[in-house]
Amino acid sequence: MDSVTSPSLEVATPERVSLSLPVAGIGYRCLAYLVDLALLFLFWAVAYFTFTLLVSDVLGFFQGLSGLAQTLLVVGVFATQWVYWTAAEVLMGGQTPGKRLVGIRVVRVDGSPVGVLESAIRNLVRVVDSLPGVYAVGCLCVLLTRQHRRLGDLLAGTLLVREERIDLDKYTATGPASLPAAARAERLSPGDEELILSFLTRAPGLEPEPRKHLGTKLVERYGGLDEAGRATVLASPQSIEAFLRARVQTER
Repeated sequence: MDSVTSPSLEVATPERVSLSLPVAGIGYRCLAYLVDLALLFLFWAVAYFTFTLLVSDVLGFFQGLSGLAQTLLVVGVFATQWVYWTAAEVLMGGQTPGKRLVGIRVVRVDGSPVGVLESAIRNLVRVVDSLPGVYAVGCLCVLLTRQHRRLGDLLAGTLLVREERIDLDKYTATGPASLPAAARAERLSPGDEELILSFLTRAPGLEPEPRKHLGTKLVERYGGLDEAGRATVLASPQSIEAFLRARVQTER
């Protein structure tokens, strides 16, 4: 769908783990947009059908409104779509139903979760991105920018990244058969899961000392273990990675 050499977002975490997030190209964006557009169309179709049950002559009703009322109605239609995209991205961790189906997510340029302000700005600028039609400005901007960002992303400081599914079974644990549970740990955010999975992906290629050091930092940050449990988990790189793998699996 997108080029194999598509760009990525490199994020340096406080634990000095390099997290690489693949950027979503125009193909992924278009598919997600079409899905969301279909949902919006379905919503307006149901709303129109419901309205026809109350008003027999819809066109005549609209023409009978004052100029101000007609303007407010048009603005209200756009506001509904703006609220849809903004609310979905904020409440669903940077995703809309279309983005979730395709497997992409909106994040800030530093890789952190998108906020209300950033989402509101990027979706408000959809009006400009859609000019003069069929999203011409937005598509041109995506094609010409290095990280495939439309005008709304540039102004809001956001971009879209792909979510890559990682098979955790390949990280077979050879450590203790039974590891302590993370009793006092908080729930992992999507960014936390990406960080741990990124480490597990790179761990086999690291030198023993950096491998254990980075794993220890992640256990200390996300483990929620008491002293005894911590000592058991940190006994070897294998037990560290087995614990981190189990930590992510319990969130899914």
